[in-house]
Amino acid sequence: MKLGIVGLPNVGKSTLFNAITGTAKAQAANYPFCTIEPNTGIVAVPDERLDKLAEHWQTDKKTPAVVEFTDIAGLVKGASKGAGLGNKFLGHIRECDAIIHVVRCFDNDEIMHVVEDATKAVAVDPAGDMECIDLELIYSDLDMIENRLQKAIKAGKGGNKEAREEEAFLNEIKAHLESGANARTFEYDQKNDLYVNVMKEMGLLSAKPIIYACNMDDEGCANPESVDYYKIVKAKAEAEGAQVLPICAKTEEDLAGLDEEEKALFLEELGFSESGLDRLIKASYALLGLISFLTDGKKECRAWTIKRGTKAPQAAGKIHSDFERGFIRAQVIAYGDLDEAGFDYVAVKSKGKQRTEGKEYVVQDGDIIEFLFNV
Repeated sequence: MKLGIVGLPNVGKSTLFNAITGTAKAQAANYPFCTIEPNTGIVAVPDERLDKLAEHWQTDKKTPAVVEFTDIAGLVKGASKGAGLGNKFLGHIRECDAIIHVVRCFDNDEIMHVVEDATKAVAVDPAGDMECIDLELIYSDLDMIENRLQKAIKAGKGGNKEAREEEAFLNEIKAHLESGANARTFEYDQKNDLYVNVMKEMGLLSAKPIIYACNMDDEGCANPESVDYYKIVKAKAEAEGAQVLPICAKTEEDLAGLDEEEKALFLEELGFSESGLDRLIKASYALLGLISFLTDGKKECRAWTIKRGTKAPQAAGKIHSDFERGFIRAQVIAYGDLDEAGFDYVAVKSKGKQRTEGKEYVVQDGDIIEFLFNV
């Protein structure tokens, strides 16, 4: 899973990236375009289930699932036409599975708020910021649609019926985007293979799943509903079916430098049950329809990321292609059943809680699985 962190300059993208990766890899500075190339960090997915399994087994190796975050330099108005360093960064967004759009929801006169002119500070305006980024992605998408539309028109004139159907579909998308709406809100027949393939092949930027990360101060983060900026972002996110997450990038960066015990105390003092990073990863998993299944043992305990709805043979293939090719059956224990039994595997099996599942079994989040195969 690859997530791209985007937003206008000076909204806290690089600070958030530093917090996420626990490094100072991304330079956080009070001027636009301090991030010239995208910084990438691989982050372990927090999973208490994996931690407990590893503790029970006293395992030699604990391997969590991972998420890749990319810190993409600040876009400005006109990026789709090359303003700032826009075209290059739009290309980096295209490579991501989903977008984390950091929106500034705090006031600070010492940090410039930039929208169009990199030398001119303007008032904090979450709605305007969201619209600015959205429009740049839409303009980029319209260029792509126009290019594809011209090819479809040409092929349609030659008598290609499928090209004519594609032309009509592209015109519908084009009209939708030209109205100022993003591709995420475009409704079409998901059972039409042509439509699905066209959308998949184009990979429209404004169609990518998105989380709006409201960068707030500690006080606002503890009670986001009391902050007008947050309520503005939340309303827009709900209107387009997107997720919104309050987060304090500076606090998350401070947390990254602490050990687990210090981190727990700090979070308790702030009144938080978990870090913003944990919440962000959980939200990202939900956004992309991802779950984890587990394998365990003295040699290694590991979490594997799959799409929700994945069947057992395909899940086995995440471990090794031979497991999928020679799949026989899966021995499955639900993590909750094992936890309830105090990690007593004998008791779980004696109660019939270890199940034998075949090729049609749909893997559930937290399943602990042993695959049997033969090649």
